[in-house]
Amino acid sequence: MVNTLIRAGIRQNKGTLIGVFVAVLTATMLATGLGVLIESGSRGGVDPERYAAADVIVGGPQSFETPENATYSLPERVPLPADELDAIRSLPDAARVVTDTTVPLSWDGSLIEAHGWSSAALTPYEISDGQTPRAANEVVVDSNLAARTELGATITLAHGGIDGDYLVVGIAAVTSSDQPDRAAHVFLTDATASALAPRGGAAEVVGVFAREGISPDDLANEIRTQVPDAVTYTGYERGAAEFLDAGAARATLVAIGSSFAGTAILIALFVVASTLSLSIQRRRRDFALMRAIGSTPLQIHRIIAQEVLLVAGAGALVGVIPGFLLAVVMRFGFAQAGVIPLDFALTFGPIPALIAVVVMVVASQLAAAVAARRPARINPIEALQEASTTPSRVGRGRTITGVILGVIGLLASAIPLFVPGTIAVAGPAAAALFLIVAVGLLGPRLVRGAITVFGGPLRHLKSPSAFLAATNARSNSRRLAAAIVPLALGIGLGLVQVGTQSIVAAEATTQSQAGVTAELMVTGGASGLSDDAVAAIAQTSGVSAANPVALSQMIYSFVQLGDPTSDQYPVQGIDPAATAATMDLGVVAGTLDALTGTQTIALSSDAAQAAGVGVGDTISGHLGDGAEVTSTVVAIYTRGLGFGDVTMTNPALLAHTTTGLNNYVLVGTEPGQQAHVQETLDAAGFTVTNRSELQAAGDGERGANSLVNLIALAVILGYIAIAVVNTLVMATGERRREFALMQLVGSTRRQVRAMMRTESMMVVVLAVALGVLVAGPPLIGISYGISGQLLPSISLVESVAIVGSLSIIGLISLAVATRAAMRSAPIVEIGSRQ
Repeated sequence: MVNTLIRAGIRQNKGTLIGVFVAVLTATMLATGLGVLIESGSRGGVDPERYAAADVIVGGPQSFETPENATYSLPERVPLPADELDAIRSLPDAARVVTDTTVPLSWDGSLIEAHGWSSAALTPYEISDGQTPRAANEVVVDSNLAARTELGATITLAHGGIDGDYLVVGIAAVTSSDQPDRAAHVFLTDATASALAPRGGAAEVVGVFAREGISPDDLANEIRTQVPDAVTYTGYERGAAEFLDAGAARATLVAIGSSFAGTAILIALFVVASTLSLSIQRRRRDFALMRAIGSTPLQIHRIIAQEVLLVAGAGALVGVIPGFLLAVVMRFGFAQAGVIPLDFALTFGPIPALIAVVVMVVASQLAAAVAARRPARINPIEALQEASTTPSRVGRGRTITGVILGVIGLLASAIPLFVPGTIAVAGPAAAALFLIVAVGLLGPRLVRGAITVFGGPLRHLKSPSAFLAATNARSNSRRLAAAIVPLALGIGLGLVQVGTQSIVAAEATTQSQAGVTAELMVTGGASGLSDDAVAAIAQTSGVSAANPVALSQMIYSFVQLGDPTSDQYPVQGIDPAATAATMDLGVVAGTLDALTGTQTIALSSDAAQAAGVGVGDTISGHLGDGAEVTSTVVAIYTRGLGFGDVTMTNPALLAHTTTGLNNYVLVGTEPGQQAHVQETLDAAGFTVTNRSELQAAGDGERGANSLVNLIALAVILGYIAIAVVNTLVMATGERRREFALMQLVGSTRRQVRAMMRTESMMVVVLAVALGVLVAGPPLIGISYGISGQLLPSISLVESVAIVGSLSIIGLISLAVATRAAMRSAPIVEIGSRQ
């Protein structure tokens, strides 16, 4: 009997249940796509190119696990200690051990990679013409670069801004596998490459060839046993050893997927629950009749649960395939944004799809159980009385929960008013979610209150459509809220995301522009600037100060609120003696003159506050290459967003970078000598720009992260847009009999459509107002915490794009749904089963 009712219910309510199907399908698609990103962060990667010939690649650990079990990818190449290299060479199953070090060079402004010739054994390259390099000024170019020169020609290669002339003695071509296309390569003698490499040419990566009869996996196991601190790579994994950005991309994908998965799934569950509630509400006449003829509450629950299981299960299974396609689209967007390599391959396994399906089916069952409570428990007579109207009462528990969450959101938004620094920004960032959920719970009450205030003038207008719209909105506030809340949710979430990025970027730019006092900035093109180049710049006539700046990342571990925590900060290496004439960090405690080696550091006020340290205190962390340091804080400054949260001496930081080269040099000039200095440095081959073109510390990373956030936001807003269309179509379709009755009592079709146009404008205006109210407190709190200004600096174009696009979607959806609901003749619709 129950199964017959379920089949009949699905057959007779296809329109209603299609909305549930679409909601679950799109939610599963979103969850699957994000799950694929997370899984790819564990198993995805890039195919090896230069290291394709070696059986096993060995390198230092390129990640660091913090005391609280968080894992950070190290941005600099971790060198392999000499004793570990000796241990590998002594292994009985290692037939040959080849070391490799990469040196960045510049040829006519383009970046190329140089290696010692012995490392060619790891690669598919062999001499196809000419000979191997034997003298310090000889070079072998790969077949891609051969088109730019010829054997016997002299080419100029720059290292760190210093030119060197090399004689082309050979051309290396690929004899197997694919042509490496990540970078162009040249080969020098081992001695020359070592002289140019940082850390005295110490091995960065080691390729090991197995003795005959030994598999790569067996050799890797032997290496791990004898040299436990080293990391081995075989097969596909060798690409992660060759390309540091592949390992960083893994961590990035995990971070992106994890950070957005929570928000996305929360929104998805909210949308699915709202859609189910609307679907069951639309069928209240059916359930009222079933209760009136003797159906028990348990039977109602069972019928609804099984219907939802069939519909949601089908939607979840269908949503898996587009979820994989969504992951491909997001991967493409992230690659274009520069946060993962263009050739990074995703991993497509069944686990993300299985988890997404299970989560959505379980969530739909829970939502169905909640939504079925009222039709299952209501008195049969009361059910029949309520069946022809929309219940406007909101439960006390729902109201109390919404009020509590709203108060929490407002209090969290106000944290920066009492706690200074960016550490307080976490409160407003989380407040947005509390406020969004609060609006979702209180939606009917908020809408009813707004209609009470603003609907009065509409009812007093001479326009019949305005009167009808205002009256309908007041009596059916719960149905109107179902249309308004998804729009408000998307607008609020979008404004908070783009507003936060705009506030941080604007403050970082302000700090960097205010803090650079040097007249010029010099860069070395593609390969950076060496110490010799810095010395040449400093000795240029008219230069009063030359401050070399190296950039990297470092991880500090500390105790925050009683719990161990870690954070990754941008770090800059400077010359303290030249800083006073070229850079103003806004020092508020201590002095930069006290910086010496890695034992001393200066921290931004935000980083110092997060770590709970001041001048004279010590803090422990790890540099970009994993080297552990314990440093004493000698200064605290305020312009951390503009220049990085950690500052140390230039030589101390360069010793722990992959290239050992500076990113740029800030140049102070003597009075009246700026033009002369710029002309002289230009003639010397340096790239010279005005100080206004200096980017704030982390601008590149922030720009990439901003694009990532926009891509993820676009995906989430796209889902919300689908949910909005779905909800509006369902809510409007429910009003077929209402539209028919209005026409039968004298209203024309044009008047009904005019009423709906007025109502759609009310929906959009109220949604925009609620969305702005949701976004306002968090953005004000974030702005005050970051810049000290209550008025947020947000992008007007992006804000208008978010509000406008969602508003247009709402207007079009209501117009299309209204026309679809009025297709049937009024007398036919009135006589239908509904």
